[in-house]
Amino acid sequence: MSILVTRPHPDNEATAENLRARGHVVLLAPVLKFEPVAFHDESEADYSAIIVTSANAIRAVAPQLRDLGLSDLPLFAVGEHTASVARDVGFADVIVAGGDAASLRDKVMQSARDKVLKKKSTLLYLAGADLSRDLGGELGMEGFSVVTQTTYRMAPVKILPRDVCDGFAAHGIAAVLHYSRRSARAFLDAARDEGVEISALAIPQCCLSETVASVLRDAGASQVLVAATPDENALFDALERALRTRLA
Repeated sequence: MSILVTRPHPDNEATAENLRARGHVVLLAPVLKFEPVAFHDESEADYSAIIVTSANAIRAVAPQLRDLGLSDLPLFAVGEHTASVARDVGFADVIVAGGDAASLRDKVMQSARDKVLKKKSTLLYLAGADLSRDLGGELGMEGFSVVTQTTYRMAPVKILPRDVCDGFAAHGIAAVLHYSRRSARAFLDAARDEGVEISALAIPQCCLSETVASVLRDAGASQVLVAATPDENALFDALERALRTRLA
């Protein structure tokens, strides 16, 4: 039995490697495709720090970092994975939040209380085209000035790989891993178009957060498990719970 990973490339490769190290067979179906958006900062703002909710935002601007001088600024990363990518491309001062946008907001606010940031600092938010919450607006209500720059978009992939469709048809997929609301929706759309939606929803859906899980529940999935915290190790723990239940 295989574990299906819907995470976009290149992060899906690291997930697959971790799953294989745990003894699982893995199928990959990246249902979103990363597309960088040209970065043109015309605000002329004097930024005090950068906030980032996805590693893809960093990847999108990485070729321009030296010219833009952004890597000299403190960077608030949503979680450890995003922080690791930031360090890899040259950021030295990286502050790591707890894995979701709410914890990132709270981390920035705490930094202001701790006098690490000035309360009315101007922050650069490197963001995707589709935002699940108005982080800039929330920080704006706390007195920060937030300049949001769209640096990438995630385009839905309309089809599933043939081996994945065959896996659903043969009941050879044990569970599906979901990392975001958008990827969950894209997975459902692709499964529907391929005619495997019923089989796809009949097996455990392991989700990074409750927000992601709601998409699968609304679609009719009956076995939806949520990671205890929004990180991959907790998601893998949810997967193991699902597999134990399946074997019981």
